[in-house]
Amino acid sequence: MAFRIPFGKKHAKIASSFARSGAGFGGAAGLALLYYTDWKLVLQYVPIYGSKYDKAE
Repeated sequence: MAFRIPFGKKHAKIASSFARSGAGFGGAAGLALLYYTDWKLVLQYVPIYGSKYDKAE
């Protein structure tokens, strides 16, 4: 008896239809994480938001 993977063409088509929205929600969650943790290492390079950090540091 061979092991069968329960992921076929139908499941791949359904998953690919959600890929774009999943990437959008993932990106928004990543930006929210940066905003709420105030991670200066990355946020200092964000164009408008990064101006709150002093460049002399």
